[in-house]
Amino acid sequence: MWNATRVQVVALIPARGGSKGIPRKNLAPVGGRPLLVWTIDAALDSRTVTRTVVSTEDDEIASVARSLGAQVLARPAELAGDDTPMQPVIVHALEELGAPEGLVLLQPTSPLRRAEHVDEAVDLLLATGADSVVSVVEVPHRYRPGSLMALDGERLVRLADDHAGTRQEKPLVYARNGPAVLALRPDRIGADLYGGDCRPYVMAPRDSLDVDEPFDLELAELLLAR
Repeated sequence: MWNATRVQVVALIPARGGSKGIPRKNLAPVGGRPLLVWTIDAALDSRTVTRTVVSTEDDEIASVARSLGAQVLARPAELAGDDTPMQPVIVHALEELGAPEGLVLLQPTSPLRRAEHVDEAVDLLLATGADSVVSVVEVPHRYRPGSLMALDGERLVRLADDHAGTRQEKPLVYARNGPAVLALRPDRIGADLYGGDCRPYVMAPRDSLDVDEPFDLELAELLLAR
């Protein structure tokens, strides 16, 4: 098991102020609290995380994070655009914070991810010696390669050669669920965060909700109420 008193693990929560699908998404109310708060709580409640850091360019988000006990890292505006990839955001954080022995990236759009998910992913990173561990969810059989089709003009065409028709015949595949959790070894981070020895941490569909549009907020509200 990972000994949190010996190993430094930073939880990095990237929370920019802008959003196309939902205005001010990270502060959108869900379950009576800003969306961002659910992720900060998961990090602070984790037994493996030794430092919780919110990377943001937004003053209001920074204020919310500090009020909960998280550290705030000022993110340059050029790293807070709609098209900014995550890798340079992580590199910036490591340059400012130093190099911990473990880094766990927690997207604030996963309000149903809890502290135990964070801990299990970090434990898996240590136990396997992997470069990274990413949370995934099993893809429903109706969305697996053999079922996917696209339009070619006005005609439907298959996207894969796999013509398996039954659920049992279709290959089992997984999708990143946000990802809700991405545990990394900082000394092995490359341009592809999912390259090298990347291991899966499988989460249940209910816990894998990734808030991207208003309908997802409605779902989160219903699930959190239960």
